[in-house]
Amino acid sequence: MFVLRWFTPPGVLALRRYHASYLPGDMVAGILVAALAIPQALGYSVVAGVPVQVGLYSLPPALLAYAMFGSSRLLFVGPVSTISVLSGSLVRQISGGDPTQASALTADIALVAGLVLLAAGLLRLGWVARFLSEPIVTGFVTGLVILIVVGEIPGLLGLDPPSGALVTRLLAILTHVQSAHWLTALIGAGALLVLFLGSALAPRAPWALLLLIGGIVASTVWNWADHGVRVVGEIPAGLPLPHLPLPDPSLWGDLLTGGLAVAGVGIAEGLAAARTFGSATTAKGNQDDSELIGNGLADMASAVFGGMAVAGSLSKTAANSRAGAKTQLSGVAATLVVLAVLVFATGTLTQLPKVVLSAVVVHAVWGLVHPSEFRRFARVRRNDFVGAVVALVGVLALGPLYGLLTAIAQSLLGLIYRSMQVGIDEMGRVRGEKAAWGAISHDDSRRPVHGVCVLRPDGPLFWANAVSVIDRVEAHVTDREDVRVLVLDLEATNQMDTTSAERLGKLITDLRANGITVMLVRVFENVGEVLERAGVTEELGADHVWHSISAAVKEAKVIAGEPMEAEDETGEDEPEEHIASRSTRRRFRRS
Repeated sequence: MFVLRWFTPPGVLALRRYHASYLPGDMVAGILVAALAIPQALGYSVVAGVPVQVGLYSLPPALLAYAMFGSSRLLFVGPVSTISVLSGSLVRQISGGDPTQASALTADIALVAGLVLLAAGLLRLGWVARFLSEPIVTGFVTGLVILIVVGEIPGLLGLDPPSGALVTRLLAILTHVQSAHWLTALIGAGALLVLFLGSALAPRAPWALLLLIGGIVASTVWNWADHGVRVVGEIPAGLPLPHLPLPDPSLWGDLLTGGLAVAGVGIAEGLAAARTFGSATTAKGNQDDSELIGNGLADMASAVFGGMAVAGSLSKTAANSRAGAKTQLSGVAATLVVLAVLVFATGTLTQLPKVVLSAVVVHAVWGLVHPSEFRRFARVRRNDFVGAVVALVGVLALGPLYGLLTAIAQSLLGLIYRSMQVGIDEMGRVRGEKAAWGAISHDDSRRPVHGVCVLRPDGPLFWANAVSVIDRVEAHVTDREDVRVLVLDLEATNQMDTTSAERLGKLITDLRANGITVMLVRVFENVGEVLERAGVTEELGADHVWHSISAAVKEAKVIAGEPMEAEDETGEDEPEEHIASRSTRRRFRRS
C-alpha cells in the first residue's frame, strides 16, 4: 500500500474522497476565477514580452498538472506578475531584444524552472525555499511592482516603450510625455478608474473581465484602431500542439541561471499562497516538497504547450476560496473555460486595445505593494528592514535576477555573521534551586567556583566560528590564575564537524600542557559520535564527559583539590555518573 500511495498523485488521492455536494461550488468558482485569470494572463503575456495568446496557452496544462500533483486543493496556478516580469527581463537579456526568439526562450525558461522544482521536490529539498525570507520577498516584489508599473506607463500613454535601466526609461518617458497619444491616454485613465473604483465599491465583481468586454465593444463600435489606438490584432485560434522545447546548447548556461531564478521566485510566491489557504485544504504529507513537485510539473506542462512559467497566485487563490471552491476541480472547470475561449473566442480579442491590458496589469500588481510591511520590519528588527530594502534597491538598480541574488547573498551573509557572534557565559550555581546553573553575568548572586571554570557558549560551535570561540574560551580560562579544571557545556551545539572537533582537541591538549584538565558536559549523542571518530574522546578520556554541570563540578573539585560544599552533596536526587558509563558508554567508545 505504501508503494501505491507513493506513486499516486496527491490530487488523485484527494479526489477519491470527493463528495458530489462539492461539485456546484467547484464549477461556479472555476468559472468566476477564469473570468479573473483570462484578462490577467493576456496582460502578463505583454509584460513577459510574448504574444498575448501565450498566457492563455499556459493556463490549461498548468491547472491540470497542478490539480493532479499539487498538495493544495484551492491553489490556483497560472501566469503571475512577478514571474512574468522576471521571465521577460531574462528573455530580453538572452535574446538581445530579438522578438522572434521571445516565445521559444520563454518556454525554455519555464521548462528549466519546472525541472529544477521537480528535482528539488523528489530530493526533498523543500526546506531550501524557506531561505527566501518574508522581508526579502517583500522587497523583491515591491521592486518588481515598480518595474512593472514603469514598464506599463508607455502603454497607458500610447508611447513606444523605452529600453535601458530604470532611470533611463523614466527620463525617456518624461522627455516624450508631450508626444502621448491623447485618445490612448484617455482610455487608459478611464480603464484604471473603472478597475480601482469598481474594486473598492464591489470587490467580488469581475471588473477586469467587464473592462475587457467593454474595451472590445467600444473599440469595435468606434473603430479605435483607425484613430491610432494600438490593438491586440489577430490571435491564432485553436489549441497549441505539444512539443518539447529544445534550446540552443550555447544558451544552456543562461537558461539554467534564469530557470533557477524563476523557480525560486515562483515557489516562494506559490508556497505563500498554499500556506495561507492550507490546513484542511491541503493534502497530507510534506507540503513544501509536494508543492515543489506540483509547481514543477505545472511549469513543465505549460512549457510543452508553448506557455510561460507559472506559479500559485495569492489573489486568484483567494478568489477561488471566496467563490466556494472545495477541491482541485475548480481548476479543472477554469481549464474548460479557457479552452472554450481558445477554440471559439480568440477572434473577439482582435479589437482589444492594448492599453486596457496595461491597465489590468497595473491594477493586478498594485495590491502587492505594502509600505506598512517595511515599517513593521523596521519596528521589529532592523536587519529585516535592511534585507527588504536591499532586495528592493537591488531589483531597481540591477534588475530582477541580480537584485534577487544580491538580496539572497546579503541574507546568507547576515545568517553566517550572526552564527559567528557566539557569546561565552561563565556559569555559577543558582542559589535556592537544586542543581541549577546560570550565567553569572545575569545575576550578581551567582559566584564562580574556585579552581573550576564553568563555561557555556550560547550558540552552536561549527567550522566558521570554531577558532574564535575556542580561542576566547582558552583566554577566559588563562585569565583566571586559580583554574585547574575547565568544565565546558556544549548544550548549544547540536552538530559537530571535523574543524570544530579538531580545534576542541587542540584546546584539550594545550590546556593540559598548562596543568588544566578539561571536562565536557551535556554533549548530544551525534556530537559525541563525531568527537569519538575524531579521536577527541580518547584524548580527553571517556570519564571526563558528564550528563550535568553539577556532577562534573563535583568531580572537578576533587581534581582541583577544592573542598566540597553542602550544595555539592545535595545537588542531585541520585548520584551522577559520567556519560561514558551505564547504557550510554557505547556512544563514546569504539567498538
